[in-house]
Amino acid sequence: MVLAELDDIQAARVGRRLVFTNGVFDILHAGHVTLLEAAREQGDMLIVGLNSDDSVRRLGKGPERPINPLADRMRVVGALRCVDGVLSFEEDTPVELIRRLKPDVHVKGGDYRPEDLPETAVVEASGGRVVIIPLLEGRSTTSVVRRMQKP
Repeated sequence: MVLAELDDIQAARVGRRLVFTNGVFDILHAGHVTLLEAAREQGDMLIVGLNSDDSVRRLGKGPERPINPLADRMRVVGALRCVDGVLSFEEDTPVELIRRLKPDVHVKGGDYRPEDLPETAVVEASGGRVVIIPLLEGRSTTSVVRRMQKP
């Protein structure tokens, strides 16, 4: 199920522990699924924030990114059993979305440290916590794209 409205999410979360994670999730791979399943284990409801196409381009991931447009990425991520809802955000970081959602837990992959995330202060200010999930070794969209580009 894809919940595209914050009001729907707030109504559905009553009495449930809300977990939030975010990213590009361009070409879905085992590393993404592992992260999302581990995130879901942190609570009762998992909401995933996806960077808009313009936001992805500003992240500097390359001129060909995103490979899949936002609507397709939302459809694929939203179809996963562990995901309860998907939202998009236009900004470079999910800080404003987190400020509005007030998740109990914010999950990021092991390539991040809580003290380096601009969203940590916002999560903690509303009583939440940040959890870092180890990455699945050798899995990344960038590596998939590089393999596809080799002659």
